[in-house]
Amino acid sequence: MTTSNAQPDDGPSALRAFDFQSRTRIVFGAGSVDRVGELARELGGKSVLLVTDTGIVAAGHAARVKASLETARLRVTFFDRVRENPTTRCVDDCVAMAKAAKVNLIVGLGGGSSMDTAKGCNFIFTNGGRMEDYWGVGKATRPMLPLIAIPTTAGTGSECQSAALIAHEKTHQKMACLDPKAAARVAILDPQLTLSQPPRVAAGTGIDAIAHAVETAVTRKRNLLSQMYSREAFRLCITALPEVMKHPGDLDARGRMQLGAAFAGLAIENSMLGAAHSAANPLTAHFDVVHGQAVGIMLPHVVRFNGADSATRDEYAALARAAGIAGKTDSAGAALKALVARLEAALRIAGLPRSLEDCGVRKSAIPQLAAEAARQWTANFNPRSVTRSDFVALYTAAFATRPAASKRRLSLGGR
Repeated sequence: MTTSNAQPDDGPSALRAFDFQSRTRIVFGAGSVDRVGELARELGGKSVLLVTDTGIVAAGHAARVKASLETARLRVTFFDRVRENPTTRCVDDCVAMAKAAKVNLIVGLGGGSSMDTAKGCNFIFTNGGRMEDYWGVGKATRPMLPLIAIPTTAGTGSECQSAALIAHEKTHQKMACLDPKAAARVAILDPQLTLSQPPRVAAGTGIDAIAHAVETAVTRKRNLLSQMYSREAFRLCITALPEVMKHPGDLDARGRMQLGAAFAGLAIENSMLGAAHSAANPLTAHFDVVHGQAVGIMLPHVVRFNGADSATRDEYAALARAAGIAGKTDSAGAALKALVARLEAALRIAGLPRSLEDCGVRKSAIPQLAAEAARQWTANFNPRSVTRSDFVALYTAAFATRPAASKRRLSLGGR
């Protein structure tokens, strides 16, 4: 028999209390990036720090943003040393440049790493101290600079979140630093910018966006507002990703992916994430598994695990029905199976590895990975309580592509 770990009366239509304040203006449309100068001036910008990476510079996007800012008579300073999974050292380097230029506005241009670096810089530049001082929620005591976020990928949804995810330079521990003041004042969603993504980046970020939609739909913090974003994000992304992979130049599909990723970011802001992300972070820290691959591999197994709880199974069924994956008359169990099958199909379409073994993960590392996953903050929001032994079972199921064996192992943890 299964028991629910969620709040009482938490079916799909439960009316849970929430406190929502829209912090980010969203500007969407092809060519909208050319409005960055105008928007920066509206926010009082005079000296702008443009935070990006060398790949975005090579693609020509940074020059386009710089030109718009300079046309608006703003002084621009480049920080183009962002790296994937930014560390405290990367943020410190960015802060040093911000101080030297005496900036009063920040633009984060690129993927989630650029936006996280920009937010991290904003914390320290305006409030002092170290990144570790802001690990948690609401630790900044002073106002922060206006931030404009311009994603060039469709995945993290960081442009619509108030969190900076920064890894400690030495321990590689990811620190989630959340504060309403860190949210971007403006997010510019220009699908043209995503056309330059290499296929592997489009695949990984797309799977990440799908995972955000699926996890936010069922967390303990979910509410009707977050579920509205989760379901629309999932519907947009699960249908657009195959088109993006098959027809990379399809601007309409790119736009749907980008909007879906942003909506999923809004869902995270109001609902948080779960066990798939808890399991993914140690894989990235120890084996350099790209985040989208890590969370994508773990997600179907986590969905099966969570689906052992009846209330959560109903939520997954509602998500599947909203995306047209399951019919209105399908049982919750049938809808859950259809959802898992579609998630596994999405991994195949994206051309990503489907097992941890394929990513170079050592089976002997599973106990350590499980211990670290159980300590991740997002594990607290998973709809089912998830222990170290549960993570051992999840990692073991995901280690090799043996679906039948995976299902058997996970059923042992049902409660």
